[in-house]
Amino acid sequence: MKNHIIKFSVLLSVLFLYACKTDNSNTKEHNSVIIEKPYLGQKPPGLTPRPFAPGLVSTEIYEYDGAFTPDMKAFYFIRRGEENKTSAFYEYKYDVIKKNWGKSEIASPWIGRPVISPDGETMHLGDRYLKRTASGWSDLQHLEPPTVSNDSMYIMRLSASANGTYYFDTYKENDSTFPIRYSRLVDGKHETPIALPKTINTGTFLSHPFIAPDESYLLFDAERNDGFGESDIYISFKLKDGTWGNAVNLGERINTNAWEASASITPDGKYLFFSRNVGSDDFENVDIFWVSAKVIEKLRP
Repeated sequence: MKNHIIKFSVLLSVLFLYACKTDNSNTKEHNSVIIEKPYLGQKPPGLTPRPFAPGLVSTEIYEYDGAFTPDMKAFYFIRRGEENKTSAFYEYKYDVIKKNWGKSEIASPWIGRPVISPDGETMHLGDRYLKRTASGWSDLQHLEPPTVSNDSMYIMRLSASANGTYYFDTYKENDSTFPIRYSRLVDGKHETPIALPKTINTGTFLSHPFIAPDESYLLFDAERNDGFGESDIYISFKLKDGTWGNAVNLGERINTNAWEASASITPDGKYLFFSRNVGSDDFENVDIFWVSAKVIEKLRP
């Protein structure tokens, strides 16, 4: 009789564990949202860059600085040159019910170059930012000193790592030698910014940094002697000893004799996004391009 009770108890335990596993599986499946048309329904590129979402995002005027949220369900970009508009800031958002992407205007004129933090809670816009709220994004907020400390300088693009370290350019009027800086988050406050080493800060017009969430690499653009023409996109990998390696040009597939800038990697790690001037020297036509992120893995030491 005792053996029967033990066997029955074991059977009940197995059934209970199976029920819990089944329930957790169903819950996970219910909570996860499958995007049936990812990347705005666009066919992903290979190792050759292509304009992103022709007709929707990339058109015959000026579009730049594309950014996805970490869940890949919202995409933001800036457009200039539309009729009756100086510039505008747009959002494409995925509707999980209708299973399609809808476009809306966030602000006009644009308020900064969007880079979204790895946790999705902050949209950095240069020296300003928005915080995630229950109803969407907060009102525009400004960075506090010491990150911003000089009225004659401003941040074009700021990118944050997963641990909260800021990497940003500091543009100054009529000065092409401004460096890229970083500011660590220590005890809830950002330290006084420090210029990155010469392995990165070499050349002119050092701009638009994008830091990997784990700080393993930094993307930026600059005009340097080894470039292909105007501003090119470079990458520097962090070495095992914690120092930054010499910046490497992304090569002729990415960089041309035209202006390339504002590179970033999608939150899923699959694609490199960047902007390229495909018009004249007047920059009337700039498009957002995308390409497989494998192009940077080939450069990793």
